[in-house]
Amino acid sequence: MKDYFWRSKARNIIGWIVELVAVVLLAFVCTYAFGQRVIAVDTSMEPTLAVGDKALLNTAVKAFGSLERGDVVAYRTSNDVNASIQIRRIIGLPGETVQIRSGQIFIDGELYLEQRDFPPISNPGLAESEITLGGTEYFVLGDSRNNSEDSRHVDVGNVDKEQILGRLWLKTDPMTRIR
Repeated sequence: MKDYFWRSKARNIIGWIVELVAVVLLAFVCTYAFGQRVIAVDTSMEPTLAVGDKALLNTAVKAFGSLERGDVVAYRTSNDVNASIQIRRIIGLPGETVQIRSGQIFIDGELYLEQRDFPPISNPGLAESEITLGGTEYFVLGDSRNNSEDSRHVDVGNVDKEQILGRLWLKTDPMTRIR
């Protein structure tokens, strides 16, 4: 009887360990199959992301979902695989017109009211005049609106869907700022 009890306990413990290993392995595979890790390299996304913050991207959203206004995305600055990766927030969607007047964003001529409280934009850049986005182009801005190089600037411009790597899914590091 005592021998049966210990074998039963051992089977339960081994079963639990196998399940735990399977879950960890599945999480690892999902993260690497559908995600990519990125690091914030500048202050453009403060306070959402600080320099050095690490996050996981949902890379499957490009193939199986859609990008929406307000999504935080990572994109390559050009189609070159060695180009730097930037993180910004989508403001304008394909086919829309975007303009910045009096420090505020207008989409298709209507004032865009953001869900967060951002300061007025002091430099409209290229968006001082209406910008019409192509069928696969997005207009992106950093959350630190007056300290960000984004679609308002000539060297960034509109971001093509092909350049977008994915949508930020989870901030992972530093541990105190996970969300």
